[in-house]
Amino acid sequence: MERNVGTLDRSIRVIAGLILISLVFFGPQTPWGWIGIVPILTGLTARCPAYAPFGIRTCSKSNKG
Repeated sequence: MERNVGTLDRSIRVIAGLILISLVFFGPQTPWGWIGIVPILTGLTARCPAYAPFGIRTCSKSNKG
């Protein structure tokens, strides 16, 4: 699977994932915060399986991995 997540999208995903995981320890302390692992992994790997079927790319064509 080639990279389909751009730099800004990756940053937003990692930040959102960290915020969600923080909900496990602070705030409502709900286990649903662990869902933040998904955006962190997709942000770190620059690959989003949900983008692939729709042909969505937020990175440049030259940024293949």
